[in-house]
Amino acid sequence: MGHDVYRTGHGPGVIVCHEMPGLTDAVIAFGEEVVAAGYTVVLPHLFGPVDVPFSQKENMKVLPRLCISREFTMLAAGQTAPVATWLRALARTLHKELGGPGVGALGMCFTGGFALAMMVDAPVVAPVLAQPATPFPIGARRSADVGLSPADLAEVRRRAAAGCEVMGLRYTADRAVGTRFATLERELGGRFVKVEFEGPGHSTLTEQRQQRGVDEVLAFFDRQLR
Repeated sequence: MGHDVYRTGHGPGVIVCHEMPGLTDAVIAFGEEVVAAGYTVVLPHLFGPVDVPFSQKENMKVLPRLCISREFTMLAAGQTAPVATWLRALARTLHKELGGPGVGALGMCFTGGFALAMMVDAPVVAPVLAQPATPFPIGARRSADVGLSPADLAEVRRRAAAGCEVMGLRYTADRAVGTRFATLERELGGRFVKVEFEGPGHSTLTEQRQQRGVDEVLAFFDRQLR
């Protein structure tokens, strides 16, 4: 298992995991904003095209490949995506090089829960979940699932109880997020920091970007990483 990694910037490390259909121009632009705020940004290319505009056509091309990939879990509840092992190693390597209190990790949509998974066995101290959408919210159990095995969820709960905050962003009418925010509030209590926007929408930091969301994420990184 291995993926190409794009990196730029100086300062504390932040890993940004892209949404579907791939490492789009909007995700890259968001990464550049984080760089401009004074961070070393790492963009792993996990699937799909690179530096193209978002389109449903590209989504439909990428989706079948993700369905058969052994690295990702789209429908299974109570499981951590296997790719989390590689992402945790990436976080450890980045932290060993850059030092500091730890690294930031941000996932979007399909990868939204990966930032949570990276809290396990990795020096991630600023995890951000932007509209986490897997497992796909088909049925009540999947809708509430946060994409972690029971053991990993217990470790995330322990990290949160020890003081690690977790930020989540969503539109309140985004059905793709399911009821995961309620699960995160129950499991993490006051350590779960919600940033919510009224109405329909999905990609809080890219296609339906909210400046307040970007500002909140950068302020969170500043608190946790400096």
